[in-house]
Amino acid sequence: MKSQKLHGSSVKVLLHIAAWAILLGLPLYNFNRSDVPRAFVWIYYISAILNGLIFYSNYLVLIPKFFFRSSRIKYYLSAVVLTICLFFVSYLSYSYVFDRGIRNGIPGEMQREPIENRRETGPPRDRREFRPFGPMHFYNYTFTAMVVTIFALGLRVLERHAQVEKRQKELEKEKLNSELAFLKNQISPHFFFNTLNNIYSLISINTEDSQNAVLKLSRMMRYLLYESEHGETELSSEIDFMNNYIDLMRLRMSDKVKLSVTFPEKYENISIPPLLFISVIENAFKHGISYREKSFIDISMEVSGEMIIFRCINSIVKTGDESSSQHSGIGLENVSKRLNLLFPGRHEYKIIRTDGVFNVFISVTVKKT
Repeated sequence: MKSQKLHGSSVKVLLHIAAWAILLGLPLYNFNRSDVPRAFVWIYYISAILNGLIFYSNYLVLIPKFFFRSSRIKYYLSAVVLTICLFFVSYLSYSYVFDRGIRNGIPGEMQREPIENRRETGPPRDRREFRPFGPMHFYNYTFTAMVVTIFALGLRVLERHAQVEKRQKELEKEKLNSELAFLKNQISPHFFFNTLNNIYSLISINTEDSQNAVLKLSRMMRYLLYESEHGETELSSEIDFMNNYIDLMRLRMSDKVKLSVTFPEKYENISIPPLLFISVIENAFKHGISYREKSFIDISMEVSGEMIIFRCINSIVKTGDESSSQHSGIGLENVSKRLNLLFPGRHEYKIIRTDGVFNVFISVTVKKT
């Protein structure tokens, strides 16, 4: 992160240096070719330096110190004072340059025409009248100072907006990572505890099934520990993870539970965020099955191009626990938050609860790998 900031700062400094090299070097080349009087060359560079002072004073000092700290009146007053002060600096500098030029016999535009070719149509003029002072100088200076100030303000505001947006994305990414870690930790303890108990009970009954259960559990643990560490995973890996989870949960089910699982067999290779649907499935097994009465869980997924449609419908088991009867929890809230962060404007998330039935619908548009 620090190296990226240093690289960005270096690039910014190099861009400013390149801009000043062009601003100061190219006109000097043109002046030499056009045989412009030296007084006007000095005027150009004085004007460039003064505009640079206006720009960098606003860009580096006034805008960060006042404008970005809810003191905009102070900023506007400071910008006006700076402009007025540098106006007097420009006036004195121009006066010095033109006085020196006149003493050296370079009276501005008149230097371009030989004296013997000039036609006098009136009394001789004072050479000082060729100075670029008066109202025109004031208007030109004020207009240029305003343009430079507005440019500095706009550039600084855009840079700040980009920094805020970049920081916001970093915070969202950190939040996603923490939520994913929380989700993994949420799945692990109770699920692994119950699954190990079921496998232990199964060992004495069916050795082959218990071995398969251990294999599925190890694959799930590998997926949670390694593959889900990345920002995205293949849809096939996610489907394998959900199938392993469902198969292990079957060990706890009684004959009174009707389970239907439909995952696509053929689909394009799509990258998705890991553990995107598992909270919904876990919630269905937690609240949708009963050991005493008939219940059901229906899990399905469809893939069409870049769109994934996931449905999970299950019965609502009546319990005395009020929190269970509400049929919601951290897992489902987590799904909603992740979808909002990962697929802004590219997802649909619906939870429909009717008498005895809980229906979750998720539709996301992802990117192909």
